[in-house]
Amino acid sequence: MSPPSIGRGRGTRETAIAPRLPLPEAPVRPSFARERRAIRRGLFPVAGCDEAGRGPLAGPVVAAAVILDPKRIPRGIDDSKKLGRAERERLYACICATAEVGVAFASRARVDRDNIRQASLWALARAVRALAISPRFVFVDGIDRIDAGCDCTAVVGGDALVISIAAASIVAKVVRDRLMVQVGAAHPGYGFERHMGYAVPEHVDALGRLGPTLHHRRSFAPVASILGRAEAEPGGTADGFDLISP
Repeated sequence: MSPPSIGRGRGTRETAIAPRLPLPEAPVRPSFARERRAIRRGLFPVAGCDEAGRGPLAGPVVAAAVILDPKRIPRGIDDSKKLGRAERERLYACICATAEVGVAFASRARVDRDNIRQASLWALARAVRALAISPRFVFVDGIDRIDAGCDCTAVVGGDALVISIAAASIVAKVVRDRLMVQVGAAHPGYGFERHMGYAVPEHVDALGRLGPTLHHRRSFAPVASILGRAEAEPGGTADGFDLISP
């Protein structure tokens, strides 16, 4: 006796099949693939560099360069923006213990004099030169190559793709955050220790009430606007107002 046929005819049970959902894409994580390719071409050491602090209204730009040891890459390195503060601090300690690290600062005055882009590129180049070992190849985050003293490749979104750049982003972020906590202690009322100088409402409100400190970037619009108003006040000067420190 042949088995009954299955179909949609009369006297058969129709089985509903749920549509297949697409599998979630695996999260993008930085890898050592680009560094490994450079090493196979005889280019070693390989450094990655990145900066922190291009957007804030106050404080310096901090740049870092990192040469990872291929045999001792700390687990968990990722774009610093994807990590919590505690995890960044942990990875910072691991990176400094196992890799070559160079750090450089572009001051508020340099940012105002040269513009934020040029000051950042200058700091990145200085961070590479601060390494105890000179690299033969450098990966830098962004669209601009830097004067690294060797071959250099810019990688858009590099802190999410190239693990050496991701390591540098962690170092730069941790160093700058620690510095801004100290600035916050020296200038209470602004909340630097919380917002790190970014233009959040708390900071903009404090800026309007208390005026700029010597750490504020005069060339950035919110600060320049307040300084302009100070100049317009009877007997007021922008230079005097810029040095207000509560």
